[in-house]
Amino acid sequence: MNKPMRDFVLETSMSKWEFTAKYNMTASDAESMRLPDLLAMASDEDREDFETLSLGYTETFGAPALRQEIARTYDTVQPDELICFAGAEEAIYVAMKVLLTGDDHAIVITPNYQAAETLPLSICAVTGVALDIDDDWNLDLSKIEAAIRPNTKLISINFPNNPTGKILPRATFDALIEICRKHGIWLFSDEVYRLIEKDEALRLPQAVDAYERGISLNVMSKAYGLPGLRIGWLACKDQKFLTRCERYKHFLSICNSAPSEVLARIGLKNRDTILTRTRAIVRSNIAEWNGFFSDFPHLFDWREPDGGCVAFIRYKGPEGVEEFARRAVEEAGVFFLPSSVYHSELTPVPENCLRVGFGRLHMPEGITVLRNWLTRNSP
Repeated sequence: MNKPMRDFVLETSMSKWEFTAKYNMTASDAESMRLPDLLAMASDEDREDFETLSLGYTETFGAPALRQEIARTYDTVQPDELICFAGAEEAIYVAMKVLLTGDDHAIVITPNYQAAETLPLSICAVTGVALDIDDDWNLDLSKIEAAIRPNTKLISINFPNNPTGKILPRATFDALIEICRKHGIWLFSDEVYRLIEKDEALRLPQAVDAYERGISLNVMSKAYGLPGLRIGWLACKDQKFLTRCERYKHFLSICNSAPSEVLARIGLKNRDTILTRTRAIVRSNIAEWNGFFSDFPHLFDWREPDGGCVAFIRYKGPEGVEEFARRAVEEAGVFFLPSSVYHSELTPVPENCLRVGFGRLHMPEGITVLRNWLTRNSP
């Protein structure tokens, strides 16, 4: 099939404004850690490993010590059931290229991180199943079942979801696994926001722990606040799949950055401390947003998301969300992503929505600037 891939609209928008707008109020990650703060958490042995590191190549699968630490974040995964990548994006790319052929069919949940649909669409037939904004972004499993074909090979999900922050109810997640099991379908599960749920009771199992054909994606970028390390990974019980991923990676990054692997290992060993920090920032910022949106109910349809660092909410102003987002960044230096960035080729995406972030420390200051700008420009 090999269709040309469309531009990555989200990343194009981020490239334009992420580093120039004063207040990135749409960021999808937690506040980044500083290198000295991370090294301060390290044991003497790990700090010495970093400071005396040979800057050579590392293993394509990822350093054994790193994979051992990653395995501890799962219930049933062993180090040899993991492969590391240069961030989550490379992992998504390789998984889709390895799993899918032109004769296959995939099902993708929308709205989503664009790579989740653009990559499968470049390979095979794809059906989208949309989360319902008017039903608290719930997923209708009857639509999943209706979309399944004899050649359906993969269902791709992302919970907590980017951009909505939705987490499936546990019963729905379990039923989805049973659907996959009944039809022998792979379940590709983007779990990069797991562990920063609003309520720990909402937390879902990781697909690789729950299903023999589950593939779990995670990364140091989101919940851990370490995107500059560019360390992501896939966990899967199928050794043939992992070996094929390794062979494909030979054509891409070949191996990860050796310093990043040591730093990621330090981060994972101190994950409880780091995640406590992330959750505190998210809780504080959501409280700030609650106060802000309660003052502007005529402009924003806000609801607290289930988890993650982002929410996708309706803007109700008369000029529409695209004009609002343009003026906010150009006039106030406040950057949001509007609905057009989440355009899907598979399903309609609700119009007049914007992605709101709440993982960064500058959020309260940005909210004050936004409030003042809106007050000055209100009719």
